[in-house]
Amino acid sequence: MPNRKLTEEELLRAREVLDDVRERLKKLSADDPDLLFAYRRKVSKELVYDERKKPQDRRKLKKFMWTLQNGMCAHCHKDMPLKRSELDRREAAKGYVKENVELVHAHCHHERQEANGYA
Repeated sequence: MPNRKLTEEELLRAREVLDDVRERLKKLSADDPDLLFAYRRKVSKELVYDERKKPQDRRKLKKFMWTLQNGMCAHCHKDMPLKRSELDRREAAKGYVKENVELVHAHCHHERQEANGYA
């Protein structure tokens, strides 16, 4: 399923939020470039976690899915080592939850991304 696209009005509102966040971070850092970098990094990381969950949560889900799939790739149905596997979301907006992911070989994941026009 394709990801939802923002309308022009929604893009404008998103840019306003981004401008506000940038201004607030600039004030918080008081012209200290290292502190500004650290604030940006922290906000960016937390927003990514909001979408993708924390790495330890994804690792736990990956191991669960590997066991559930009997160590087989959901794409090509061949044996797959846990270390070289990747979680593939059916619908990105639904996140990394067991009902929305399959575990696949890294190369199979790339094939799927290309076939769907994401890569």
